[in-house]
Amino acid sequence: RGYGRSEGRPSEEGLYADGLAAYDYLKDVRGVQPSHLVLFGRSLGAAVAGEVARHRQASGLILESPFPSVEAVARTLYAGLPAHLLLHARFDLAARLKEIRIPVLVLHGDHDTIIPFALGQQVYAAANEPKRFFRIPGADHNDTYLVGGEGYFQELLHFIGRVTQADAPSI
Repeated sequence: RGYGRSEGRPSEEGLYADGLAAYDYLKDVRGVQPSHLVLFGRSLGAAVAGEVARHRQASGLILESPFPSVEAVARTLYAGLPAHLLLHARFDLAARLKEIRIPVLVLHGDHDTIIPFALGQQVYAAANEPKRFFRIPGADHNDTYLVGGEGYFQELLHFIGRVTQADAPSI
């Protein structure tokens, strides 16, 4: 919503509704079974994927370059200033993860200049087991797959392969 030619204005609740609508389209229109769905969210989209995981069935959840909440980002980037008090959006992924009981993979570049690596570690700490953290040495925010190369894609394929097997909840 609000991107390209789509109508509406972006908002936290609107993005969540869009994520749920995309899931429903895959399941109801395209006929994809939840056991074949792995949710993926990158950066701000990680909070959206987390919201979808709270309300819909899936085999796994992949969070790339995530942050625990907008407040955590504000506190980290504007240390000492109460910038978080001016924010209207929460995007509280950490709180959502407490309710999520599917396998989670967190990927984060250790040279991320937009969402600090430590925030990705906080997301991982907030997730329930089974979970896995994949550090991408030298990767910034927008080049994770380039810098991570073959190892990045192998990690994704390994996770997806494990969670989409009928009786394989561990990763």
